[in-house]
Amino acid sequence: MQYYEDIEVGDTREFGEYHVTADEIVEFAERYDPQPFHTDADAAAESAFGELVASGWHTASMCMRMLVDGPIDDRASMGARGVDELRWKRPVKPGDTLSVRTEILDKHVSESDQKRGYVDSRVEGYNQDGDVVVSFIALGMIERRGPDQ
Repeated sequence: MQYYEDIEVGDTREFGEYHVTADEIVEFAERYDPQPFHTDADAAAESAFGELVASGWHTASMCMRMLVDGPIDDRASMGARGVDELRWKRPVKPGDTLSVRTEILDKHVSESDQKRGYVDSRVEGYNQDGDVVVSFIALGMIERRGPDQ
């Protein structure tokens, strides 16, 4: 288990592999973001994208799944304070394979609760060609081993 004290600013990781399907794109969009370029291949062909594309919210969710299965699973995570600078950089299409890259940007101990530390990480989701498709700053909370450490 990795605690706050084990994390260093500048640490980077690359991990995950998520295969995107048309069915999943449509299913997510029909439920949460029912715009035609996410739900209908024919309508998407006539859109600015020229083909079916995943919702940005879906893209962020796929990356979140890889984060949970990756570094969050190995950490004493206490949740998150939010995200900053969420950007959808490129459309995600059926057949894409996504992965994630993280870099620790900053860390500090909570002033209100010495049992937790705050760790800010740049998160980038990228496709099989190495193109960044989504980026954001994750504002994590990580348990400390103890207040004197």
